[in-house]
Amino acid sequence: MLDEVVAVLACPHCGADLGRAGNSLRCAANHVFDIARQGYVSLLPGGTKVVGDTAAMVAARADFLAAGHYAPIADAVAGAVSDVEGCVVDIGAGTGYYLARALADSDRVGLALDVSKYASRRAAKAHPRMSAAVADAWQTLPVRTGAASALLNVFAPRNAVEMHRVLRPDGRLVVVVPNSGHLADLVGVLGLLKVDERKQERLTAQLADHFDLISQRTCEFRLSLAASEAEAVVAMGPSAWHSDPEALRAQIAALPQPIAPVASVTIASYRPRR
Repeated sequence: MLDEVVAVLACPHCGADLGRAGNSLRCAANHVFDIARQGYVSLLPGGTKVVGDTAAMVAARADFLAAGHYAPIADAVAGAVSDVEGCVVDIGAGTGYYLARALADSDRVGLALDVSKYASRRAAKAHPRMSAAVADAWQTLPVRTGAASALLNVFAPRNAVEMHRVLRPDGRLVVVVPNSGHLADLVGVLGLLKVDERKQERLTAQLADHFDLISQRTCEFRLSLAASEAEAVVAMGPSAWHSDPEALRAQIAALPQPIAPVASVTIASYRPRR
């Protein structure tokens, strides 16, 4: 774990600064967190029972993203923070794919936060200037107040109060949410969970008390997927919790190949309100 990233971390129990102590992190109150051999650290408060993405879901996401299908989204996210210096924190980072792209061709460091230990294992190795920690986006984030130069939030939960707390006054928040038409052709034919048509409206209301909108744009492009890749895009999302893998595989195999749904997301940048 990078020292530059340890410098932005806070104890999830008492909020004190964390420092390195051998292969562990420790605060002044003597709360200790061991760094796993895979390079990440769990900073979940005791008693947390949130269930993160499974190993299978994370593997599906890693394979799908590595094939470059969502590269236009990653490029747009990276462009939104291209002028930022300091530590970029990705909340709900998954495998670290988007954060790694944001760190490319820069001297920035990154912290990937995700509630899944399987995702954090991969994120810890996604980029040499990135470190990863297991954390719950709905609880107090294990990040010092005002320590993040930028926050990324891509297809992930948003805790507006905590995001505002950890972002520095001149920092930037970049949020990516799916539009109602995202993968609509695939969603319709397979009977998957649909994106709420009022999602963007709800996002605006959720952030309104803490952030001001700087810019917003739609990123839309057509995919070309083999059957296995279509399975992966389902397996890496919320529909994976509600689908029978074997039945889904049979449905996808019956579709005309290649499968060509449209990806449609909104990418918005915000500044913290003071």
